[in-house]
Amino acid sequence: MNERSYMLENEKISKVLMKLSLPATVGMIVNALYNIVDTIFIGRGVGTIAIGALAIAFPIQMIIMAIAQTVGVGGASALSRSLGAKDIERADKVAGNSFISVFIVSIITVVFSFIFMEPILRLFGATENILPYAMEYLKVILLGSLYFPFVVCANNLIRAEGNAKASMIIMVIGTGLNIILDPLFIFVFNMGIAGAAWATIISQFASLVYVGIYMYGGKSALKIRIRHLKLEGSIVKEIFTVGFSSFTRQAAGSVVAIVVNNSLKFYGGDMAISIYGTVNKVIMFLFMPLFGVVQGMQPIVGYNYGAKKVSRVKETVKLSIIVTTILATTSVLIGELFPNLIMKVFTKDKAFIESSASVLRIIIAGIPVIGVQVVGSTLFQSIGKAVPALILSLLRQVLFLIPLVLILPRIGNLGLIGIWMAYPIADILSTAVTGFLLKNEMKKMYSVE
Repeated sequence: MNERSYMLENEKISKVLMKLSLPATVGMIVNALYNIVDTIFIGRGVGTIAIGALAIAFPIQMIIMAIAQTVGVGGASALSRSLGAKDIERADKVAGNSFISVFIVSIITVVFSFIFMEPILRLFGATENILPYAMEYLKVILLGSLYFPFVVCANNLIRAEGNAKASMIIMVIGTGLNIILDPLFIFVFNMGIAGAAWATIISQFASLVYVGIYMYGGKSALKIRIRHLKLEGSIVKEIFTVGFSSFTRQAAGSVVAIVVNNSLKFYGGDMAISIYGTVNKVIMFLFMPLFGVVQGMQPIVGYNYGAKKVSRVKETVKLSIIVTTILATTSVLIGELFPNLIMKVFTKDKAFIESSASVLRIIIAGIPVIGVQVVGSTLFQSIGKAVPALILSLLRQVLFLIPLVLILPRIGNLGLIGIWMAYPIADILSTAVTGFLLKNEMKKMYSVE
């Protein structure tokens, strides 16, 4: 048994969760910081209309990343369980099949996006003023999307083998370089929104280089050879079946963006879309610590479920819920107490600051309870139960948020306020359902222990 396997199977859960979650959380915060910094430089260097362009282009990036996460999360789950069962050869095959799968699907998606770029952007709510900026930005981003999905996929597998530190470094490299290149390309080279996109894909390429060094420089526990790159139907099916819930969650975010952006265009126009784009980046930043915790949780749960150590699985889930709830509540308090200060970072426009600060306060009101939803969804992914994982991934955004966004603005002429109110209501409802399913699953684990 190697050092990482011993840690996952035998060390104290709180210690292992801290060891794996802390680097993952730092990495996720750094990654969210990239989105924040991008928006700050574009808002101050190009204008608030360009922030609206980011809000329109971002869901398309999310779809591409959703494909990478599908393979990455599904592969990580299969990899953790294979390592827990001591089947090293199968773990190597899972990694090889993950890499080939993400490469093929990424090429198809990027080519399709280039061909149908303008109609796709219009579908996502681009107005005539926002469209040129969105196209200028997306054309460059798509070039990086030929290789960045590989980085996202590899990052999941690296975490699954228990090396959270290397996963953190991958994200820190990309974000750190992007923070340096953004002002250089936007202000010094005067490249506008395209400069932000070039800074992004160059930074992503730097992360790719590190992944290559890690995977083939002797640091990884995986030993991927040519024979492992041959697609095997059973492995590919398992990867996509388990990872599909992750895809639906992120792709659902893009479907939500279509509904929300077009509703905002109807009720508020360019300014409302730009406000949503800014607030959404702040919310992503607030959410990142939660995802860092569940990324640390995933290899512990997957490994011990594969090793049939159910008590360690249950202990990990309970501790993760406690930690995510504390983090979520802390983040919301900061957002509720200092919304104007946060929004001043993005622009000097006083009307924009006041409006976006009010929106932020409404949208984040339900986040304190969301830890249960995030942990529950990750649990079912980690133990390979695709159907409940799929249901939970659709719950918040598709089953609750979309109907609420469409219905609430029409009640009592709420308009824009109704759109913003939909978010906390969806958070509370989805958490209640997740809590019910999670409680039942934990009971089943008790009965088989």
